[in-house]
Amino acid sequence: MASSCCNISPIIPIFVSFLLVFSSINPIVASQSISSEPNERLQKNQTFRPIEELQKLKIIRAHLSKINKPPIKTIQALFLISYGSPDGDLIDCVLSHHQPAFDHPHLQGQKPLDPPERPKGHNPKGTVSESFQLWTFSGESCPEGTIPIRRTKEEDILRASSVRRFGKKLSRTVRRDTTSSDHEHAVGYVMGEEYYGAKASLNVWAPRVLNQYEFSLSQMWVISGSFGDDLNTIEAGWQVSPELYGDNYPRFFTYWTTDAYQATGCYNLLCSGFVQTNNKIAIGAAISPTSSYNGGQFDISLLVWKDPNHGNWWLEFGNGLLVGYWPSFLFSHLRDHASMVQFGGEIVNTRPSGFHTSTQMGSGHFADEGFGKASYFRNMQVVDWDNSLVPLSNLKVLADHPNCYDIQGGINSVWGNYFYYGGPGRNMKCP
Repeated sequence: MASSCCNISPIIPIFVSFLLVFSSINPIVASQSISSEPNERLQKNQTFRPIEELQKLKIIRAHLSKINKPPIKTIQALFLISYGSPDGDLIDCVLSHHQPAFDHPHLQGQKPLDPPERPKGHNPKGTVSESFQLWTFSGESCPEGTIPIRRTKEEDILRASSVRRFGKKLSRTVRRDTTSSDHEHAVGYVMGEEYYGAKASLNVWAPRVLNQYEFSLSQMWVISGSFGDDLNTIEAGWQVSPELYGDNYPRFFTYWTTDAYQATGCYNLLCSGFVQTNNKIAIGAAISPTSSYNGGQFDISLLVWKDPNHGNWWLEFGNGLLVGYWPSFLFSHLRDHASMVQFGGEIVNTRPSGFHTSTQMGSGHFADEGFGKASYFRNMQVVDWDNSLVPLSNLKVLADHPNCYDIQGGINSVWGNYFYYGGPGRNMKCP
């Protein structure tokens, strides 16, 4: 497959890095606003203050009672100990109209909407396998009329910097140069037109993440607004985030914000926002199988598009499996259309011991190793004003630390627009 290199205007990397830093701040880094080093945080936590701890526990339990809705059935998902989660997830089957989204004043008393018309040119070849998440391996399932929700535990919230910031990305002063950021990226993007959705297939890996304060993810961003306080984004993909989930599994996730991650939005179903309509997919649950180096490749397909009739943004997984939707009233600029779409990978680099992290992006191998070895996005498309899927007209690629993680784009008749991306992090050229 042919590869191509894009000449990028000096303004474009600045513009993209402006988003990348803003769109990447995870609760993992949130702890650093309290103490800049993990050791400092541990020292502070060793001071036991009974009254303060009791009050904190009370706040945590109140928050848990808010986001963990009463289930009509609970499924235990047993994981392998080698992945760091011997107890597994608890998946609660919650009545669909009792999910967290319906705590929102605009949705109280309502029920999930019926599916909209798919974009033209989207031809599902049957539904995706329902056993791509570990919790389904038990053979148990959630009944019709319910949705599966990964139960949040006390320890999940305790790993975050605060109850208020749990499940959210943090806003901070945006730097124009990504070289000074602890977030590193390898992305493809399009901009300059009106976008009403996007689609791509990406392979899933289980990259090594060095410590709890780092993460590795691959996702799709649908973006509108300026890169100030009015930034709107819709995001979906897979991530390995030890702080958010307590283990090293790759997990299917979603995110949204309408004010540049300041007060609105959250991961998955951890606040009132995204409305899930599917009883077979648990957002935030572990994905299995994953791709293997020089072995089998497992990829997932994601489609996000704006319903032309009601304006809600829908998410489809695989070929035909609707996950749910983001109501249009959540957004300002995205009530109309997106102005930019991004695809790619991202990691956090905390520079442990003063060196670049060895946290992997994607497969942990560079783009030039190609199929079966490197991570990829393929068959990338956008949805136009006529609700039609169309090829990308001007894909740009950008890696802000190419000696650590890189990207190579191309186009052919089978994969359409594609790119390989990723890397090992610390190496001889990335000290």
